Amino acid sequence: MIGSFQQSQLRIEIAAPLPKIRDSLVRSAQLQQWLAPQRLGAGIPDELAPGLIFQSSIGPVTIQHQVESIEPNYLRLLLSQGIDGYHEWYWGDGWLQSRLEGISLLPLNLGQTLSLLRLKQFLTSAPPSQDSK
Repeated sequence: MIGSFQQSQLRIEIAAPLPKIRDSLVRSAQLQQWLAPQRLGAGIPDELAPGLIFQSSIGPVTIQHQVESIEPNYLRLLLSQGIDGYHEWYWGDGWLQSRLEGISLLPLNLGQTLSLLRLKQFLTSAPPSQDSK
């Protein structure tokens, strides 16, 4: 892989309950809403599940994601192609933490920061989820 090794860990407070945060990370329709400008590939099921492999793109760069683990307050994705590494998400009532580590030409900390800000805006402006588990 061409690029440099990068790691970033960010934690933010979000005025949202745990189920709403979880849905925004594991339900593909919600994920796509706040993830822009990154675009999810076609054919992703309604909810992420362990073993699922899907792609996303940021301009000409494609990133492959493999869902390694999903728990009530944890998600781990293995990344390859545009980023070789992993992305971990932890959350609870009122907070969200993201840990990203990998080799890439992309500025991972900048992208992670912008993504968390978009997610926070999405969660604080979205109506309550009708299908929370």
